[in-house]
Amino acid sequence: MPTPSPTPRNTTHGRDVHAVIPADFRLESGERLLTGRVQGRLHGPDNGPLVAVSGGISSGRFPSLDAAGEPGWWPWVVCRGGPVDLETTRVLAFDFLPGDGETIVTITATDQARLLALLLDGIGEPRLDAFVGASYGGVVALAFAAAFPDRIGRLVVISAAHRTHPMATAWRGLQRRILSFARKAGQEAEGIALARELAMTSYRTPEEFGLRFASTAPAAAGESYPVCEYLTARGAAYSRTMGVDRWISLSDSLDRHEVAPERILAPLTLVGFTSDRLVPIDDLRDLAARVPSLAQFVEAPSIFGHDGFLKERELIGRALTDALLPLSARYREIAA
Repeated sequence: MPTPSPTPRNTTHGRDVHAVIPADFRLESGERLLTGRVQGRLHGPDNGPLVAVSGGISSGRFPSLDAAGEPGWWPWVVCRGGPVDLETTRVLAFDFLPGDGETIVTITATDQARLLALLLDGIGEPRLDAFVGASYGGVVALAFAAAFPDRIGRLVVISAAHRTHPMATAWRGLQRRILSFARKAGQEAEGIALARELAMTSYRTPEEFGLRFASTAPAAAGESYPVCEYLTARGAAYSRTMGVDRWISLSDSLDRHEVAPERILAPLTLVGFTSDRLVPIDDLRDLAARVPSLAQFVEAPSIFGHDGFLKERELIGRALTDALLPLSARYREIAA
């Protein structure tokens, strides 16, 4: 391994990288993507161990800071001195496809893994030292490990299992119907907002809502209760960042997910929450029991349910630090 160079000033902000998608590239469905490239962003020291990081369908290549310098989707994890330490770790984050402006495509998590492999080829990297994936990112991480066992060192999967539960499909199916109905009615933004409100009720728990929101009734029927005001705000914010076609494509991608645990050969650190209704803990237990190289299985309660990967800083931080410590230690030893 080359001698590490000094940590560049832009380790937190990162730099964009991309790879051209070949003209003959086809999704598993046989369909084509309209875009001609896959986009990623590299953070951290130039010669640090390479770790891919991906999250929910709303995540992308800005986990630490976005293009404007504002906090990204996982800023307390991917940062200097954080659980994914940008002092010692080179982080590759990437945008899921399709992007906004494309039409609906039938895309799988394995397709996303193949696109990541193209990006690795494009930046001259034969393999990942680790892949950290949460929610949809965890689904893609499992698919990558199954499709490219020689291109990954270790795996950390949070709030994701080897299969999709029918109840999760039911929730997402309703969201897709809302999106389609709103489009036909010429009310796409309103449909995105309403579908996001429904999604939020599946990400969190009744216990959290019971603690956060009063049950005070409004003055008249049809007006908003406190919890409804919260959901309305979340939906309105999301309608500015996600398009209908992209959401339908990625939502459907989640529901197509299924990987045989026996194909996951990389050492796996698995983290799940007993209160997660989208990814039931029993499915994670099944994955942990069947995967050949389980390094650690952490299951814990969380009032935040599926969103525990965003909120449970101590638990997630400890699990990531333990899983990635050998990589950081190796870098520090060589740098010294």
